Amino acid sequence: MFYKKFLLLTIFFLLLFTSCEQKENNKLTIAIAANMQYAMKDLTKAFSNETGIECESISSSSGKLTAQIKEGAPYDIFVSADMKFPNELYQSGFSTGKPKVYAYGKLVIWTMNTQLNPNFDSLEKKHINHIAMANPKTAPYGIAAEEALKNKGLFDKIQSKLVFGESVAQTNQFIVSYAAEIGFTAKSVVLSVNMKGKGNWKEVDDNLYSPLAQGVVVLNNRDTNLKNAQRFQNFLFSEKGKEILNKFGYSVND
Repeated sequence: MFYKKFLLLTIFFLLLFTSCEQKENNKLTIAIAANMQYAMKDLTKAFSNETGIECESISSSSGKLTAQIKEGAPYDIFVSADMKFPNELYQSGFSTGKPKVYAYGKLVIWTMNTQLNPNFDSLEKKHINHIAMANPKTAPYGIAAEEALKNKGLFDKIQSKLVFGESVAQTNQFIVSYAAEIGFTAKSVVLSVNMKGKGNWKEVDDNLYSPLAQGVVVLNNRDTNLKNAQRFQNFLFSEKGKEILNKFGYSVND
């Protein structure tokens, strides 16, 4: 009798452990560009509600995430801020297929100083000592900001004022903390619940920088999760996914 009870308890705990382990293994780990950190919260919540699949997001610059993936980071899917880095992973054999454009991002000038007009003319003012932007070497939004400044003929004039964040997220910290009086960030940031209504912002003319085509790619380093990763990629292109992306200021293909 004792042996029978012991056996049943053993089986129960074994099944419980296996169930928990399987649930943990099925959880999606999503590498996301920093500009997507707020939109991704809404996307993963909607996806999990629809599918029951849990998601964990790791946010950084697209360049840094690419380096981590090449070093074996256990990510299932990569949601980038451009097409360059996803294509790099595809060509190096780290993905299951070619990357797809899920959205087009928008660049804005943002300041916490409500008395300051967030435009290019303000950048040259004497009382503006620090202008924040993401590092062009690792962050696509940094490249866009640099292009916009050069096309306005301002880059050389205000270069000494520039402070570079490792990613859009760190750039936001510089602006919000007043470490920089003004700076460049993603439109999705200023439209988020966390930041909406804070300071003043203005969208940068699209003609001043190359289109911010943002790509997604399913990674092949965790074969057990490929199916769920593909489901999440499909969700990004669903009507619900597009609706959420639009809410955060992204443009999406019909």
